[in-house]
Amino acid sequence: MDIWSAAIMLFLIMDPLGNLPVFMSVLKTIEPKRRRIVLARELLFSLAIMLLFLFSGQAVLDFLSVRQETVSIAGGIILFLIAIRMIFPQPGGVTGLDGEQEPFLVPLAIPMVAGPSILAALILLANQDPARMTDWTIALLSAWFISATILMFSTALHRILGERGLIAVERLMGMILIMIAIQMFLDGVGNYFSHGV
Repeated sequence: MDIWSAAIMLFLIMDPLGNLPVFMSVLKTIEPKRRRIVLARELLFSLAIMLLFLFSGQAVLDFLSVRQETVSIAGGIILFLIAIRMIFPQPGGVTGLDGEQEPFLVPLAIPMVAGPSILAALILLANQDPARMTDWTIALLSAWFISATILMFSTALHRILGERGLIAVERLMGMILIMIAIQMFLDGVGNYFSHGV
């Protein structure tokens, strides 16, 4: 996987357009000047957590003696399930905050931006080619920067696209992610059989 494919995959998993309504509902009770500060803080927290997983994920896999093929197959399955949820979203709230409570780490940084799926994908990237950590870092920073930009301009974007537009874009992103997930799964299976059981 090249650097831009990795960046696109990470961006799709972060799903900033799908997260827009959640971010807006969590931040709507906070005054507009404070809102940008809170949002920037949460986005920086999420980046720090993702970088931590990118660089420490390989050590965890080595400790557990997990093979690269296993991670690739598991990653493909996880991404597929995430993509299905993007195409067929489940009803129900995700915030769990009181009306006046300011978010801190949860739910915006974790799990909305740095959720289990993106952390699993980062471990997968680090495991696939540990010698290319600089490439994976650039891919993560690129995906995070685009996601952060979209979320910082959430009000304007929501006004331009509208509710139906956001849903359509999220479902399109889900379809692209399904293709990436299936390719990842097939690569894992192919490598497993080519290296022998």
